[in-house]
Amino acid sequence: MPLSLIFCGTPRFAVPSLEKLAAAGHRIQLVVTQPDRPKGRGLELVQSPVKQSAQKLNLAITQPDRIKTNDEFRSQLTSIKPHAIIVVGYGRIIPQWMLDLPPLGNINLHASLLPKYRGAAPIQWAIANGETVTGNTTMRIDSGLDTGDILLQQKLPINPDDTSETVASLLADMGADLLVETLRGLEASSIHPLHQDDTQATVAPILKKEDGLIDFSRTAEEILNRLRAFQPWPGAYTKFRGKNLQILKAQPANELVPPSELKPIGDRLLVGCAENTSLELVELQLEGKRRSSAEAFINGYHPKPSEKLGS
Repeated sequence: MPLSLIFCGTPRFAVPSLEKLAAAGHRIQLVVTQPDRPKGRGLELVQSPVKQSAQKLNLAITQPDRIKTNDEFRSQLTSIKPHAIIVVGYGRIIPQWMLDLPPLGNINLHASLLPKYRGAAPIQWAIANGETVTGNTTMRIDSGLDTGDILLQQKLPINPDDTSETVASLLADMGADLLVETLRGLEASSIHPLHQDDTQATVAPILKKEDGLIDFSRTAEEILNRLRAFQPWPGAYTKFRGKNLQILKAQPANELVPPSELKPIGDRLLVGCAENTSLELVELQLEGKRRSSAEAFINGYHPKPSEKLGS
């Protein structure tokens, strides 16, 4: 039976969920998304990916500045009488009155295998920490931060060359199917919610600019994991001759190089890391310059013997 739904979401990750719920025949009565935001040099207002998708689907849209103490918004949702509220990357804390509104609850798609990686950046921190498996969880939202009862889960291997962007794209598509399956199961009363084991919980806090700063006291593998994880922002960066240097692409190397020291070998550029490990820097971008290959960087800047990154 098609359900009456309210969908709350903002980023690209949420778009497949909105589209597949609509394709499954559910009645999406309202799409709630963040207000248009100014972006770019011209500070032009940009619509969220979810708003753009909702417009293509001819769905009703609202973009409240606040939701907790918004009487008009509350009346709007109450009058719809939804069976469930779906929340995918909306970006706001769901107030108690919304949690209490629909009989099937507020259903969230979270991009981790809860209780691991509760928080705003689960995909990035899973890759940064060297996980080889991640996944999606659908859960019933409660008043905590990603602490609600687990409904369904699915797993996804993380490959050595995956970045947060490639993993997010896969999880978004898989998660949309999981949401459809979750609603089918809730309607049929075939899902048995599972309470999270808080003792197994880990956190995935929102990313900060300084998370991208390379620490050469980490091993090459740890640095490479963070480089893959923090794409496209904050990336992986260090200092070279007093200027910011973005490392755009790197790979493990076998040569022994002291930590943070640069070592050109022909057209290859190596940097030392902890525990006798090293990285080959493949693509770089110096502050104010275009991205360049290691060979072009060597020819342009002629790194000196024992010259270090980070200062």
